[in-house]
Amino acid sequence: MSKERAIKPAPVTQKKQVAAPRPKSDMTSGQAATMILAPYVTEKTFNQIEKENKLAFIVAEKATKKQIIDAINILYEADIEEVNTTRTIRGKKAFVKFKTPEGARDLATKLALV
Repeated sequence: MSKERAIKPAPVTQKKQVAAPRPKSDMTSGQAATMILAPYVTEKTFNQIEKENKLAFIVAEKATKKQIIDAINILYEADIEEVNTTRTIRGKKAFVKFKTPEGARDLATKLALV
C-alpha cells in the first residue's frame, strides 16, 4: 500500500483594511456659511470648551451631522471627532468635539469668544 499525502492549501493571509480618506465634500464656502449660523457661548458651553474640548454652534434646521462636519472643516479648517445635535426653542444646536486636544480653545480664541 502506498501512502498518499494530502496537499494542504497555503494559509490565506488577510489584508489589513485601511480607512479610505474621506472624500472632499461638494459644499462651497457660501453653503457652509448658511449651515453654521453662529457660535453659541454661555457659561455652560464655556465650561465645555475648557473641560470637554467641545464648542457649540447654532446651525440650520435641516443641517445633518455630516453637513455640519463638512461646513466646519471648510470654514474653520478644524478636524472634528464627533457632533451631537439638539433642537431647542432658539433653533438647532450642534456640539462639536475636536480631535486635537486644544481644538475647541484654539477655535474659540480665533473667533474671539474667549
